[in-house]
Amino acid sequence: MLRPEEAQRPYTVTELSNEIRRELRPLTALLVKGEVSGMKRGAKGHYSFAIKDGQSLINGFLYADDARKVTTLPEDGQVFVFKGRVDFWTQYGVIRFIVEQVEFDDVGKLRARLEELKRRLEAEGAFAPTRKRRLPFLPMAVALVTSPTGAVIHDLQETIWERYPNMGVVVYPVQVQGAAAPLSVSRALRRCNDDELAQVIVVARGGGSFEELYAFNTEVVARAILGSRLPVVTALGHTSDRTVADMVADVEARTPTEAGSRVVPKKADLIALLRERGRRLDRETNQRVLREADRLQARRARLVQLLPAIVRRRTDRLAQAAANLARLSPVQQIARREEALRERARRLQSAASARLTRGRNALASRRADDRLERALAERFAVATRGLAHRRDRLIALSPEGVLSRGYSITVDTDTGAVVRSASETAVDRKVRIRLATGRLAARVEQVEP
Repeated sequence: MLRPEEAQRPYTVTELSNEIRRELRPLTALLVKGEVSGMKRGAKGHYSFAIKDGQSLINGFLYADDARKVTTLPEDGQVFVFKGRVDFWTQYGVIRFIVEQVEFDDVGKLRARLEELKRRLEAEGAFAPTRKRRLPFLPMAVALVTSPTGAVIHDLQETIWERYPNMGVVVYPVQVQGAAAPLSVSRALRRCNDDELAQVIVVARGGGSFEELYAFNTEVVARAILGSRLPVVTALGHTSDRTVADMVADVEARTPTEAGSRVVPKKADLIALLRERGRRLDRETNQRVLREADRLQARRARLVQLLPAIVRRRTDRLAQAAANLARLSPVQQIARREEALRERARRLQSAASARLTRGRNALASRRADDRLERALAERFAVATRGLAHRRDRLIALSPEGVLSRGYSITVDTDTGAVVRSASETAVDRKVRIRLATGRLAARVEQVEP
């Protein structure tokens, strides 16, 4: 038979589960330190894992929304301090610790991992100044990789547009803190390069603690900066610690305002510089024009002075050339030869007369006189025939003789050159044709090589 206390109504499973939840409700805002084990990511972005120490284990759970807010995502074997609450999941009958915040328990270990990353990157030459790219003097647009809210993006845009009012600005919004920040920043950097909308990238956030800036000490962000074709400027706020992102960036700025000043010049300064250079160019051009004018004037005056002497020299050369041509003319040569032959005939006649006179005075025989006269007549006839033969040959070889046989001489009207071959002229070229008697002016209608 049941006792009175045993006769009470039993709990349903749901009632017992709710009772357990009510009992656990005070266990909120707890801090639990332990090692992570069995980290798994669910289909909806939630994370489940175990938190353990040397003797006990409790199931942990991190919602996707909270995971995006934490500084770094826990990994197996790491020890963290978790802040959250205890909850009893009635549908599974499982007690879990719902994690809301994650903090490093041993920052020293985290810094040791960071130093190891720095050593590897330095060995690759990632920090070498020779690897750094120069910033463009005047980009068409600037890409801003930063949080879309807060003072950082406002300061960047205000600085850029104050210096260059119509500068293009392309914003790539990213998470700058939390477990999702490294992947968010690296994807944005790749997208900047793929889009090709800007010529320089500024990666910025508003500073923070070592843990808050940890995303910029990760290898994935460092590799994204190193792999960028566009130069990258970092502006990670007022902090004494240089991040890996700062060390691999092409230019490191301490504040967003400084970054904005580094990537774009002042438009007013450029306009003033252009005006000054324009004025300097005008002055130099005017001075050069004046110098050239003076030089031309001096050359002109010198030419005026030298012109009479040049004309005289050219006139003398022409006269000398004309004399040479006259001297070498076949007609002149024939005339000189005829005159020489006539002079020789006169001498021969004089000599013959003298000889005859001497013969008569010496009472030479008539027969000797006859022989002498015949010899002289024969010699004179031979000389006359030789002279005629040479004259005929010279006349035949002279230009006039060639022309008299039906030939002609064609001269290009523009150049004055004698046309010896059909390839030396062209259709529609003007020519002058010299004949034995007279000249013709003509135009080439057809060329037959």
